[in-house]
Amino acid sequence: MKLMNLLRCVAGFFLTLPLIALPVDAQSPLLPHAIHLSDGRSLTLNLPAAFTIDVAVEGMHRVRFMTKSPDDRIFVTDMYSLADNTKGAVYILDGWNKATHTFARRVAYLENLRNPNNVAFYTDGSGQSWIYVPLTDKLVRYKYHAGDNAPTSAPEVLVSYPSYGLSYKYGGWHLTRTVAFANLHGQPKLYVAVGSSCNACQEKEEIRATLSVMDPDGRHAQIVARGLRNAVGLAVVPSIDGGALFATNMGADHLGDGAPEDTFFEMDSAAHPLQADANYGWPTCYFERGTPHPDARISDPKPGDHTVPAPPAGPSPVQFDCRKVPAAYTTFASHSSPLGLAWFGDDSKLLKDSFLVALHGAGKPRIGAGYEVVRFSPDRRKPEDFITGFFAKSNGKPTVAGRPCGILQVGPDQFLLTDDHDGAIYFIHPAK
Repeated sequence: MKLMNLLRCVAGFFLTLPLIALPVDAQSPLLPHAIHLSDGRSLTLNLPAAFTIDVAVEGMHRVRFMTKSPDDRIFVTDMYSLADNTKGAVYILDGWNKATHTFARRVAYLENLRNPNNVAFYTDGSGQSWIYVPLTDKLVRYKYHAGDNAPTSAPEVLVSYPSYGLSYKYGGWHLTRTVAFANLHGQPKLYVAVGSSCNACQEKEEIRATLSVMDPDGRHAQIVARGLRNAVGLAVVPSIDGGALFATNMGADHLGDGAPEDTFFEMDSAAHPLQADANYGWPTCYFERGTPHPDARISDPKPGDHTVPAPPAGPSPVQFDCRKVPAAYTTFASHSSPLGLAWFGDDSKLLKDSFLVALHGAGKPRIGAGYEVVRFSPDRRKPEDFITGFFAKSNGKPTVAGRPCGILQVGPDQFLLTDDHDGAIYFIHPAK
């Protein structure tokens, strides 16, 4: 009887202690959550036990990246379909319902766009805000005022880009352009990533497979990094290295199912400024058998594998010294196709000091790489599963149930995740 009373006292003591949120163990098992979309499609997504997931928006098409406007509204891009690259749109998500975790409506801010991958906002010294929209053939900006549901000014074209590629009916390879603002070296600058026109070749246009930087009004544009086959995701983290620009990047597709690894780079920061003539190796060099930084290895150049041979009468391709390629912050499985990324800092508890990266998944489903969201930290740069279930095999046959794309933090340990396969946006948050 005394023992029972003692146990009751001990239990009562622990029940009165405050609950403390602990960081999610990357090795803990993921629990299944059934997702049912209104069009009849279903999928089961697996998350750490501390989190749950809801469908916040559905009925979109190739929904891509999200950002917040100066008046704290959420803008999201939609590239429509691979069959028609002229029907892209920028939407505003409106009417958030805290009880149901859904948006009541989406407002079409811009329509009939050519592959809008993301948008960015900037407020100049006069207090005028601007929305920047990178399209396949140009970068435009519009004046923005709080509460705008459509542009109130004509677009300003800041830069034009090559808009053709290989003989695909929708225009060729790597048609997205990605923009991000950063103030890393005392002046606000706009960074723009432009992907390659091919899998592995010597580009004709200098701007392809690069990262460029310019003033907010488009002046003084210059290429600051080359050899990036397709750096679709850009994000600035003010709390790392005095402010840092990070990028996801995809390796080539012609070296088999196991090579090369996809990469994640700290492109520029106050502590580690981007080096002059920085070159990340494509198409000559690639990462393979890499362990996370600082041990990631770059392969030796192999002209037959890594470059398209020059015409018989032309010069031989110049081989780049792979030892000069910057080290990767971390690497991902071959063909996993990293896209959106987000950083969770001190305002979070479960995800504190973590990157999340959306791995869109291999273009050839039989490979099975990617199709998930992974997590890693600056101290432990080994990506671990965070959300899985977008891909499965049934009787040996691969099935793609979804393709994660963009990530936007909307609160401590809370984020929105786009799925451009199902046209849906999910809300991930701590479980009660």
